[in-house]
Amino acid sequence: MQLEGIHHISAITGDAAGNVDFYARVLGLRLVAKTVNQDDPSVYHLFYASEHGRPGSDMTFFEYPGARRGRPAAGMVHRVVWRVGSSAALDFWTARLAAEGITAERAADDVTGRDGLVFADPEGLGIGLVVADTTDAPLAAHHPEIPSEHALLGFEGVRAYTHDPERSRALLERLMGARELRPGTWELRGERRGGTITYDPAPAGAMAIPGAGTVHHVAWGTTVEDHPAWFARLQQAGVQSSPIIDRHYFKAIYYREPSGVLFELSDDEPGFTVDVPLERLGEVVILPPQLEPHRDAIVANLTPLPDPRASWTTTP
Repeated sequence: MQLEGIHHISAITGDAAGNVDFYARVLGLRLVAKTVNQDDPSVYHLFYASEHGRPGSDMTFFEYPGARRGRPAAGMVHRVVWRVGSSAALDFWTARLAAEGITAERAADDVTGRDGLVFADPEGLGIGLVVADTTDAPLAAHHPEIPSEHALLGFEGVRAYTHDPERSRALLERLMGARELRPGTWELRGERRGGTITYDPAPAGAMAIPGAGTVHHVAWGTTVEDHPAWFARLQQAGVQSSPIIDRHYFKAIYYREPSGVLFELSDDEPGFTVDVPLERLGEVVILPPQLEPHRDAIVANLTPLPDPRASWTTTP
């Protein structure tokens, strides 16, 4: 069994409306699902992805209204890195972000050596863009202000803080099948996709503060067929994990790797069209079946969020 790179990345926001504006309007991702945190239905769970909502492009956020800004430290992801198609795309994003008042630093990516860009979202979550060097299928979304050749193309990887990356080596390599690309960077690659995790030295003396602008967990992708076998593999290795949990769009297993980062293993079905057809993704609040009887009470507590594509004159 091999994991298919990053399935999705989940983070925290204190401002759902601002979050939608940045990730759907500015970055051009598609809002593919408005639902709730199944463990706390009083808060949103927002999903952004490619046009078809495929694993490998899925950035999600739990909204805790008014949440204070967090601070990543050891055991936390501090940067999410997306692929783009060319250096010209980085020129485009530098200008687009500047128009939004966001400063981006242009420099060669210190992990891949490829041309890159680093900035932060409005709540401080670190974001990187790097010119792709892969045969993985591009995972892009349509946006009328973003030329298709400059669109984000899915995840390259994540960067996390640790005091000692060697603590994570055995689990990554022996259990999860990762391959070390260079010191501190491992790739998990299957037949379809690959993704990386890089460990950076944790800030000296910094204490982790979960909150807005921090990553909650990183999910690695597998198939419906292999998902139960991964659970058995974790149990046989003595790794403490959750049971297999049905998250409606996919099934999930959670565990912490030795450096402290919360990992998830997610399968690839049924996906976001389990409730609504592809062309209507993100239009309305979707609830899993067990919460549907409580729809009126749940929706009444949520911040109204319009469909970000409602004002478009043309749709893909």
